[in-house]
Amino acid sequence: MTESTIDDWARGDLLGLDLPAHPEALRSGGAEFLTRAFGASGALAHDNRVSEITRLDEWMVGGTGTKAMLSVAYERDDPGLSRDLFVKFSRSLTDKTRDRVRFDMEAEVRLANLSRDPTFPVAAPKCVYADFNHASGSGIIVSARIPYGEGRVEPHHHKCMDHILPEPLEHYRVLISTLALLSGTHKSGRLGDVVERDFPLDMEKLAGRRNRFDEAGLAMRVHRLADFIEKYPHLVPEHLADTAFLDGFRADAPMLIAQQDAISRFRYAQPDMIALCHWNANIDNGWFWREPDGTLKCGLIDWANVGQMHVSRTIWGSLGCAEPDMLDRHLDELVELFIADYARAGGPVLNKAELEQHLDLDMLVSGLSSLVAPRAILSEVPDPSVAVDRFDPLFTVNETARVQLKVTINFLNLWRRHDLGRLLREGPFQ
Repeated sequence: MTESTIDDWARGDLLGLDLPAHPEALRSGGAEFLTRAFGASGALAHDNRVSEITRLDEWMVGGTGTKAMLSVAYERDDPGLSRDLFVKFSRSLTDKTRDRVRFDMEAEVRLANLSRDPTFPVAAPKCVYADFNHASGSGIIVSARIPYGEGRVEPHHHKCMDHILPEPLEHYRVLISTLALLSGTHKSGRLGDVVERDFPLDMEKLAGRRNRFDEAGLAMRVHRLADFIEKYPHLVPEHLADTAFLDGFRADAPMLIAQQDAISRFRYAQPDMIALCHWNANIDNGWFWREPDGTLKCGLIDWANVGQMHVSRTIWGSLGCAEPDMLDRHLDELVELFIADYARAGGPVLNKAELEQHLDLDMLVSGLSSLVAPRAILSEVPDPSVAVDRFDPLFTVNETARVQLKVTINFLNLWRRHDLGRLLREGPFQ
């Protein structure tokens, strides 16, 4: 199989059924396939069946494989059955770049099946079928559709649009608490041996652990970003367009390449900080609802690359798209909240100063891992000079440009406020 040829079906490694690799294959399998699949997962009683597919609409969203809205009818509406479903495929028929990241779903499939356990500590979309074929990278997850905007469930909150998010601190507090609950429950041992079996720590697969550039390549991208900011200073806070700051950033950032392996060894020598984590819990990867007493709660979606990793990754993976002024005021408080709830869930008590140092290192390493903002922004907004600022409608409607600009601002803002370059100047790490 090549990136340009995708087989319609592949044998699932977990449940042993042939799974559809794309929406048209699912359509051809029809109600008969869904009956077998839902029965094999235990979501559907063996004396019941899916009688009809009433809706199957492909939906291209996000940066990975194809998605679809699926609705079905059952021969018998047993309690707990969902008629309205969401389907996520690992493969993309039309976009080679999306298709290359298909293996990111493998761990997500295992998590979807684990989340069916009633004792799983955090809310996840109710999985009715999930399987993956490792040889091809074809996988599928079918889950109950989240009723955004219905009843007590809030509408979906878009990434990097926190300036219109009501009560952002309250939302990030519940996100951080939920992440700490997941990781702390793992460290408590209450998930049994399933984490070590299905989500072993694999340093080679950790997203963003090593920079893909050599020193010259990183220096070129650092200069390109700094030059972009100098050309369009109105897109960033004034203190980030300061010439002295950008010159220091240009000088310090390339030192990462010589030190990144030492940084990785330093961070991962702390077993109390290694846990099962959701690595990308931006505001759009949660869903939120109010309990009858008004308490805000959240669940987590998009579990790609879930696994054991440093807890600083789950913290920054959640906060990296927040508004920079919110982080300036409340990052310290949110780190304290993670420490408290991690311990409350059964994890070890973390030293705050140590965790903050590790978080700074995570921001440094992950922030320098791509540096694609200038190219990504210009591909959607060819002339940023016509935008009033980063809140201009040009960025509101162009998600990639908006997200790349916002995460870059947050990275550089923390680089300046925490003097992340100092960590490289004072290295090496032992």
